[in-house]
Amino acid sequence: MSTTIQCREAESLLLEQSYQSNKPEFLAVCGRRRVGKTYLIKEFFSKKNAVFFKVTGTQDAPMTEQIKNFTDQLANAFYKGAALSPGKNWRSALRQLTKAIDSVDKNKKIILFFDEFPWMVTKNSRLLQMLSYFWNEHWSGDKRIKLIICGSATSWIIKKIIHNKGGLHNRVTREIYLEPFNLRETKRFLNLRGIKLNNQHILNIYMATGGVAFYLNQVEKGLSSTQVIEQLAFRRRSFLMEEFDKLYAALFGENPVYVEIVRTIAKHHYGMSQEALFNTVKSLPKGESGLSRLNELEKNGFIMSFIPYKKESGIYYKVIDEYSLFYFHWIEPIKNSLLAQGMRKGYWEQLMKSPAWYSWSGLAFETICYKHISQISTALQLNPTAIPHTWRFISSKGSNEDGVQIDLLFDRNDDAITIIEIKHTQDPLYIDKQIAKNLQMKMDVFKSKTKTKKQLFLAIVSANGIKKSMYSEEMLDSLVTL
Repeated sequence: MSTTIQCREAESLLLEQSYQSNKPEFLAVCGRRRVGKTYLIKEFFSKKNAVFFKVTGTQDAPMTEQIKNFTDQLANAFYKGAALSPGKNWRSALRQLTKAIDSVDKNKKIILFFDEFPWMVTKNSRLLQMLSYFWNEHWSGDKRIKLIICGSATSWIIKKIIHNKGGLHNRVTREIYLEPFNLRETKRFLNLRGIKLNNQHILNIYMATGGVAFYLNQVEKGLSSTQVIEQLAFRRRSFLMEEFDKLYAALFGENPVYVEIVRTIAKHHYGMSQEALFNTVKSLPKGESGLSRLNELEKNGFIMSFIPYKKESGIYYKVIDEYSLFYFHWIEPIKNSLLAQGMRKGYWEQLMKSPAWYSWSGLAFETICYKHISQISTALQLNPTAIPHTWRFISSKGSNEDGVQIDLLFDRNDDAITIIEIKHTQDPLYIDKQIAKNLQMKMDVFKSKTKTKKQLFLAIVSANGIKKSMYSEEMLDSLVTL
């Protein structure tokens, strides 16, 4: 069994259920570029005794080229590669496919896998309408057929396929949103590849790449996390240096507003309000059009929206894509400079000693914690109904009050709130007098400004635990580590 299949048990189970189902199935599969969608589908169905038809959309290609590729794959899957004349339009192409399906043994299952489907739906091609027609009129009555529509443009798949308001309305029988691996899955994925790194080294790699399977596949055995990142990001034409433009173009085309939105939000450690974002990014259109772009970025896992605790209205955004944060902080500033041409060995190791690295690593670790809220909640033994929030108090100009940022809190239904401080340090965190004073001040300001009557508990999420001190013993109620 492949590494990817072993790390995708839930998705593999769903695919198995759809395959064994005694009825036609319509699956919608989405997830960001490089996350492993195509590999998972191919690897899973290659082991099955079924006809496997796979066609992949080509970015920016005209309809005629898309249909030619479709016909070639039709010939390979059903006619042993015999030459076929391409249809003039999608109606005739899908009619060819229907005839091919009719020629297959009645007891043999048929997988129709349309990969990167959004690229196939070119302007005025009417492919979506034709797919709807052939599914409703021909394929949905054939229990052998398992139709899989897949794409990296998650928001497109959700809007046009899953929530289709036309002929495909409520036709999808199963959905798979393939997310990047979490930390635990990343460790397992690397271990299955024979890469035995400790938790801190895995975290260091994750802060630069996230849990994207293809990125993790670039990690070489026998290297430390420092060596891995230097090799992937800080060599001439290195993988992570070249990947960024391809990633955003594949998902959002050549529209620069998407990159500008993420770049702008990334400059704000504590997040950015929707109002401020519209005022800052001049190329972001006001109204529904602009909100649609923000929704696309959120659906594709680049940003998250949230409303801070006790804030009546106003949506805020944070960047939660580790690779984008890494790129904006470290690669973009040097990409077109002479430094990128003459980078020397040991560059990343030296950067790791700088104040800028400590600032970035804290932000990156915080981002990772937001993606692991359920694991943090479980570690704290909280009820599943505990609601996670952030909270921030900004003192007014000329005020003697201190501003406060609460990284994470859980509002519990047992008349209590757990306040969480997130800390990323290479060594166990030592809570000295100054840190203790700062933590107590945060608790006091929070209680005063929110006027909460609930019991407050203090927890710390520390990458490498804590070194006991009189202050940690006195103040700390709970601890979560890697």
